[in-house]
Amino acid sequence: MTEEGWGSAFRRHRAAVVTLAVVLVLVLFFREPKKAVGTPFVPSSPDQVLERLPSFSEGKRAKELRVMREALARDPSNLPLAVAVAKAAIELSRSRSDPRYLGQAEAALLPFWAAVDPPPVTLTLRATLRQSQHDFEGALVDLDRVIQRTPGDTQAWLTRAVVRTVLGRYDEARADCMEVAKSTSRLVAAVCVETITSLTGDAKGAYQRLGAVAAAARSSRISPAELAWAESTLGELAVRAGAPEEGRAHFVAALEADAGDAYVLAALSDLDLDTGRAADVIPRLRGKEENDMLLLRLALAEDTTHAKEAEAHAKELAARFHASALRGDVVHRREEARYRLWLEHDAEAALVLAEKNWTVQHEVADARILFEAAIAAKKKDRAAPARTWLETTRCEEPSLVALAKELAR
Repeated sequence: MTEEGWGSAFRRHRAAVVTLAVVLVLVLFFREPKKAVGTPFVPSSPDQVLERLPSFSEGKRAKELRVMREALARDPSNLPLAVAVAKAAIELSRSRSDPRYLGQAEAALLPFWAAVDPPPVTLTLRATLRQSQHDFEGALVDLDRVIQRTPGDTQAWLTRAVVRTVLGRYDEARADCMEVAKSTSRLVAAVCVETITSLTGDAKGAYQRLGAVAAAARSSRISPAELAWAESTLGELAVRAGAPEEGRAHFVAALEADAGDAYVLAALSDLDLDTGRAADVIPRLRGKEENDMLLLRLALAEDTTHAKEAEAHAKELAARFHASALRGDVVHRREEARYRLWLEHDAEAALVLAEKNWTVQHEVADARILFEAAIAAKKKDRAAPARTWLETTRCEEPSLVALAKELAR
């Protein structure tokens, strides 16, 4: 397992964020259980449109995935090929915000899951897929099983640390990090531990300690992907420690190493939106509208700057959220809440979405949208669960501290 793979896990989330070579945890989307209905819907005409899907060019990675899937169809018992297909499909689902690729990953691994004793790597990937659907308890069951069978599986330990962090179970996540530290580099161990520390009352110290370890790692000629990971993680911690300009510099450095990283593009865009640099977001995200997460940031920036494309992009987002609902999927409920609040100006709808999201996961961005929607709807009591979390964890994220004070007033 390379540090590149570990970096992909912690860039999330969450739950978010993964490279094609090694997939850990993606906190991207989740699917709600489909409700039973009495009568299936039958189109009245063969020409009736059921759903409009984003128009995506196939691209190099999608072509590679298609070729691998065709090969796997001819040899479905080929475990290395099935794992490669699953990883490629998960990566595409992340980069394009398209949960249908997760179905392709599931299909590739299904024959192995049916075995009495599934290969551990397939269980770890199933945990990744379950987390992407916000089935966190199911993911933990798979990871517990892997760790029991192969206690030296560092990937499983780190993946479990990430899942527990998303759930706000920081003590348990830190214990997993201690296991990770036994079999990996200082950089990986530092990311694991300091990410949690930054959420639990020592953001400045976590940023400084991780910065020192990352500086030492840079002198050992780390790869561009590892550099991007280190810089993006430092960017998050710098913002949390109250140093937004330092955070911005880290995010920019991460994109210089990996220009196409959707997670870093979103993180930098959020920071620019917060610090009055919405105009900088637009040229950075134009041409990347196929990713729902990035389209949202683009639409927010265009709305802020009164750009002529703002209305069209807001309508496109509405169509994508509607399509997700038709599929029984809720893609980025947190992002949809932001859309409802800031583009539709429907505080109550945003608050309902934010509340449902908070019951599933507890990350900084989850607390923030719940606070913002509760303030806009003038229903501060409904943000109480996130306020309790903030007080208990002693998280120092400046945006949350400011919003909590506003709620108190």
